[in-house]
Amino acid sequence: MSGEFDLIARIRARAPRRADVVLGIGDDAAVLAVPHGRQLVVCTDTLNTGVHFPEDTAAEAIGWKALAVNLSDLAAMGAVPAWCTLSLSLPRDEAGLADALVDGLLALAAEHGVTLVGGDTTRGPLSVCVTALGHVAPGGALRRDAARPGDSIWVSGTLGDAAAALALRSRGETMPAALRGRMDRPSPRLALGQALVGLAHACIDVSDGLLADLGHVLDASGVGAEIDVDALPASAALHAAVADVDARRALQSSGGDDYELCFTAPAAREALVRAAAAAAGVAVTRIGGIVAGRDSVCRTGAGEVWHPPRRGYAHF
Repeated sequence: MSGEFDLIARIRARAPRRADVVLGIGDDAAVLAVPHGRQLVVCTDTLNTGVHFPEDTAAEAIGWKALAVNLSDLAAMGAVPAWCTLSLSLPRDEAGLADALVDGLLALAAEHGVTLVGGDTTRGPLSVCVTALGHVAPGGALRRDAARPGDSIWVSGTLGDAAAALALRSRGETMPAALRGRMDRPSPRLALGQALVGLAHACIDVSDGLLADLGHVLDASGVGAEIDVDALPASAALHAAVADVDARRALQSSGGDDYELCFTAPAAREALVRAAAAAAGVAVTRIGGIVAGRDSVCRTGAGEVWHPPRRGYAHF
């Protein structure tokens, strides 16, 4: 057991100490001081080797991504991130693996003012579970169930890069660094999520694929959508790696692992949305609109109906 306690001690020594952490790593639970007049927002995600990241992924990148996917959930709620916990399952007591993983997590945490306040360690297949906590003004959280007919549908950044990297890897082809970077080190759109509070009606982060995740918004809101698949934003790296138009559409619409934000906002607020995104330093693209009823359709830029090969990643 000394190995486990040594690991915990190393992590504790590196976790920043600050006033809102009344009691941090080292006790049975953390005690946190939530800012006055704010509501707590909590999310958790688990990443397993061979499922959420390839087995040859650098440990530092695994730690980064484990926190990033949770911060992306907070971004989708419009929350300000504050704290996180880390639960580690390690196949062996190897200091280099654990320390490198924590390096990646703490590097991203430092970028967004997040402090590590607790967690767990155990022996087993490599698995990383992070719980992230943030806060919002009362009633200010962005939700999935508020899209309305007449809203425009937007996405941040570009889509399909991470899915393209994984597809290339599965075929034994070289992954361009730009695509591999999107898969290993996604960028949570926290500043954009916070800027959308009061502007957007509904929001979700794109983890399982645009159509699958947008589908959750449509189901929760009781509405349909019209999507222009040729309006989906693509990076130069994706265009260079995937020349076939239909293959690129499939990766962008249903590939997943993008960790961009998909949100709806009244059409009349387009200028305000663009200004908020510019202030947050993130590009946004209008890709369609919300319609009454429950039917949804994807069309090409020429107006032809386009059928995706699938909606997104299925966990089971």
